[in-house]
Amino acid sequence: MMTTLKYIKDYPRPQFVRDAWQSLNGEWEFRFDDANVGEKENWQEDLQGDLKIQVPFTYETQASGIGEEAFHPYVWYQRDLQLPQNVQSQRVRLNFQAVDYVAKVWVNGRFAGQHQGGYAAFSFDITDYLKQDAGAPNRIVVKAEDSQSCTQPRGKQRWVDQNFECFYVQTTGIWQSVWIEYTPASYIQAVKITPDLDNRSVRFEYQTHKAAAASSSLRLETRISYQNKTLKQAQLHIDRPWLQLDVDLTHEVNGPWKIIAWSPQAPNLYDVEFILYENDVVIDRVYSYFGLRKISIEQGKVLLNNTPVYQRLILDQGYWPGSHLTPPSEEALIEDIDAILAMGYNGVRKHMKIEDARFLYWCDVKGLLVWSEMAATFEFNDEAVENFTKEWTEIVRQQYNHPSIVTWVPFNESWGIPQILTHRKQQQFTEAVYHLTKSIDPHRPVIVNDGWEHTVSDIITLHDYEEKGQALLDRYADPKTLLGGGISFNNWKYAMAQGYEYRGQPVIVSEFGGIAFQSATGWGYGNQVSGEEAFIERFRSITQAIKDIDYICGYCYTQITDVQQEVNGLLTEDRQPKIPLDVIKEINLS
Repeated sequence: MMTTLKYIKDYPRPQFVRDAWQSLNGEWEFRFDDANVGEKENWQEDLQGDLKIQVPFTYETQASGIGEEAFHPYVWYQRDLQLPQNVQSQRVRLNFQAVDYVAKVWVNGRFAGQHQGGYAAFSFDITDYLKQDAGAPNRIVVKAEDSQSCTQPRGKQRWVDQNFECFYVQTTGIWQSVWIEYTPASYIQAVKITPDLDNRSVRFEYQTHKAAAASSSLRLETRISYQNKTLKQAQLHIDRPWLQLDVDLTHEVNGPWKIIAWSPQAPNLYDVEFILYENDVVIDRVYSYFGLRKISIEQGKVLLNNTPVYQRLILDQGYWPGSHLTPPSEEALIEDIDAILAMGYNGVRKHMKIEDARFLYWCDVKGLLVWSEMAATFEFNDEAVENFTKEWTEIVRQQYNHPSIVTWVPFNESWGIPQILTHRKQQQFTEAVYHLTKSIDPHRPVIVNDGWEHTVSDIITLHDYEEKGQALLDRYADPKTLLGGGISFNNWKYAMAQGYEYRGQPVIVSEFGGIAFQSATGWGYGNQVSGEEAFIERFRSITQAIKDIDYICGYCYTQITDVQQEVNGLLTEDRQPKIPLDVIKEINLS
């Protein structure tokens, strides 16, 4: 395994790296504001917090140092920032990887910006609000506003005071890294990277910011390398904010015309440097990477690099006992990925959560396929449509460059669209999100309503927690009947929404299993098993049955770990295997 050219441990955004940055994780002042009086009383000027919190862990978690699980709709944070002397002439960006749900930010008492959405990253340029004296303290205050509304995308976060079914303690406020990034006045804002395997090329779409006082002589250089050897260099003159460049990747590395593709078996990554010059002087440098790989669909199969790929996925909700949705460390993310690979899975369905960018980085590096799934709303109305669409668009753009992501999953099990079987407005909403996603990314499949009642989905996915392999074989024996819409495939749901037909898409059983050992308080799917032998027998039976159904081209087992009251993981909450990992691997790969 090789990391990228510019791997920095704990860097919050490994796909777009600058050397000049500063973590703001750690101790902040903290205060609850249940009566929502903080702004009226000018807490933004001086919070006078009565508690301390360890950012980025939410107050609900033990890792935060508070561990209060009751819902509080308004919470405040404060800490001081001192600028290093060597960045006095730079622009200063305050970055938040995720704050649930509305974040308002003040710097030295002045309002710097606001963002809505609990899973998308965002940033503000706070330069003009800072004291420029070296060593002078700058006060950063954040107010987070959350709710129990089902019109905000919340995923598995409960909207009542107690856990129930598969819904867990809410996540309120800052729950991913906070950090400072230093840039010049003119800088590289973003780069969209699109590999083209068939044409052995890559397209870069650049978004740059040019300062008003900048010289007209701005140029952007792109350097592509592989295993520390420079392969290509290209330059563009900056004459507008958006630019595009196609680069031929034909080269002599490892033999003429050899394709260095990305796959789970060989997760090869190209490194890229983007260098911005003003009057031939380097003013900005960003490090990135990409994988040359292609996802396509042909004749009922999903293809990776023009070859059918059987996806052996595992459901991952990304919870930890002491820190909930927030990874306790980068090492914890790596350990989860390593456990998934050790069990013979080649992919993960990240369920109802937009995961930490460092997780996606390590999936890129280690070669783990990822289905990226949006957190659901649980009502359907105009407000929910607006909230969902805006945040999903942000997320698709932010995650686009990761080669490990092979599928987008905006909807799951009719959550937020409960009448989609027959309700035309809800069907049209899913069609709109499908086409909106395709307008940003036409290169990956989009699953519309994972589990059942699909509309315009590129893949048909079925959720089935049958306990016996033979019953699965019998149920799925006739694909025409199963997928034709005439009968429910598991006695209560239809594969297609009314008005839509199966059109030969790939079929994947994207939830099954959920086996739990006997427990007095926790739950799993179906009957709980009494011991390891019974667990293995049932796991083998249902897994092998799905593999034996010739038109099904993949599966996703529920799930990698226990989550709070849900005890159907292959690992416990603290990541202890319930079954030897090599036993699971043997069944998956047999």
